[in-house]
Amino acid sequence: MGNKIYIFDTTLRDGEQVPGCQLNTKEKIIVAKALEELGVDVIEAGFPISSPGDFNSVVEISKAVSNPIICALTRAVEKDIDAAVAALEYAKRKRIHTGIGSSDSHIQHKFRSTREKVLETGVAAVKYARKFVDDVEFFCEDAGRADIVFLAQMVEAVIAAGATVVNIPDTTGYMLPWQYGERIKYLVDNVKNIDKAIISCHNHNDLGLATSNAMAGVVNGARQIECTINGIGERAGNTALEEIAMIIKSHPSLGLETGINTKKLVPISHLVSTMMNMPVQANKAIVGRNAFAHSSGIHQDGFLKNRETYEIMDPVDVGADASSILLSARSGRAALNHRLANVGYMLNKEQLDIAYEAFLNMADKLKQVNDDDLHVLMKEVSIEKAKA
Repeated sequence: MGNKIYIFDTTLRDGEQVPGCQLNTKEKIIVAKALEELGVDVIEAGFPISSPGDFNSVVEISKAVSNPIICALTRAVEKDIDAAVAALEYAKRKRIHTGIGSSDSHIQHKFRSTREKVLETGVAAVKYARKFVDDVEFFCEDAGRADIVFLAQMVEAVIAAGATVVNIPDTTGYMLPWQYGERIKYLVDNVKNIDKAIISCHNHNDLGLATSNAMAGVVNGARQIECTINGIGERAGNTALEEIAMIIKSHPSLGLETGINTKKLVPISHLVSTMMNMPVQANKAIVGRNAFAHSSGIHQDGFLKNRETYEIMDPVDVGADASSILLSARSGRAALNHRLANVGYMLNKEQLDIAYEAFLNMADKLKQVNDDDLHVLMKEVSIEKAKA
């Protein structure tokens, strides 16, 4: 088993299903090119049968992008697969992503069918898709709630039919990391032809566990993670690409690697956020505006003495600006002195003590103190500005 984790980006398919976040074809091409620059392995470009707009987006993205595999989603229905084949005509590397429900809940209530008939439908879809492309991914929808023995039977059958990747989705985002990891391990240990395909993790974030579950999956043998920029997606979203990339980069002991150029993470985060009108929460891991900001006095003092005291990543590695020291009533003398020096005030200990008392009063009123406020502060406490 290799140590490369393939990054399958579904920002333009699952991510775009967020209400109010739809992109037109031109916008999708801009995002797709940015994803190519980022170094993703697969771009899921859309669901061609679902609308003329989605069909056209897959066509145009296929023309615009060269390196990543372009993937089109289908149901396990021949007309869906025909639409995907037509949409992928210009793709240099193409993949059809087809599948069907694997849990008894989906089989009985969604399809009003039986395990045997669903299995037969899934196998037929893979065989049909393989007539047109060499790379077929099969999703076992709601695999998190599927009977594990039946799930293994389905995985084995679709690999035998020609699936090159098998997607094990936690469709409802309900699973706990060790449960999802155990599920992947069971498949690795019990599906006799599992070495003929890549296992893929597709995790939803309903309980805030998407990233943890995806990592549990790869630690137990999965080699592809399906994710989105900023973790966007239906309901509470999907696994966040930037989190996966930096977890793997920050933990070399895992022996895993991705092809992601991490210095492009913050720029593409801003791009997707702006184009989809989907703000990124300030405390979002990796790409939030406070991800490298320090406001507590104790943290600020430790950070200024040695960055690694409170930072496990260098902001430069993710394409962020240098770490920022935010001034608030919780900030200490070290942080104030640092920021004052940045705007030209070099103070001795006695001057700093005077300035600090005035600063605390100002910070209580303003909540956060910026550089302009510091100039006002220094005028009020009558400390002369040091000459450059």
